[in-house]
Amino acid sequence: MKWIEFYRSKTLRTEFLITIILLAAVLFSLTHFLDYVELRQGVVLPDPILDLFKPINLTWLTFGLIYCSLILAIILLAKNPVRLMFAIQVYIIFIIVRIAAMYLVPLNPPELMIQLNDPFVQFFGTGKLLTKDLFFSGHTATLFILFLVTEKKYFKYFFLAATIVVGLAVLLQHVHYSIDVFAAPFFTYVCYKLVSLYNLKRERII
Repeated sequence: MKWIEFYRSKTLRTEFLITIILLAAVLFSLTHFLDYVELRQGVVLPDPILDLFKPINLTWLTFGLIYCSLILAIILLAKNPVRLMFAIQVYIIFIIVRIAAMYLVPLNPPELMIQLNDPFVQFFGTGKLLTKDLFFSGHTATLFILFLVTEKKYFKYFFLAATIVVGLAVLLQHVHYSIDVFAAPFFTYVCYKLVSLYNLKRERII
């Protein structure tokens, strides 16, 4: 669907506005929740996979792939406003589920963790360093969302490859426990299916 057709539909316009408002609300809530998580005492999990190797710093690879993927996804999704709205809705549900998961699973970071500093945030000096937003991996899940919501085959392959590389990178850096990364695609797929069912009930072609 083109933007002109999308704009002509009052129902779609209203839903898009509500979607953006909800996105802002959950991002605001996530920011404050992460402050709470950083102050909360958690547990250190035994992880036989992380025990196999010493951590290495792959920060630039991780964020390079994430930012390139996000820019590419925005360009692709912007061509179809209905699919763009669908992707945002999946992301909203993902944030809600991740907040619930982090609340139920209080963790301290792996002992040998090399801190993952977002180069963009650090450059502008606006962010706090987070170490306890662990279960489940948001970096891995975000890229997997892009894989799920993208239609074109070659771009889907790229996003899937980026998901795997970033998942491995955060493990190699000991930023996450293995369970954080392995669980991320499963939680993400559930969020995707929930929003897909919502759109199916509304007889909407994504």
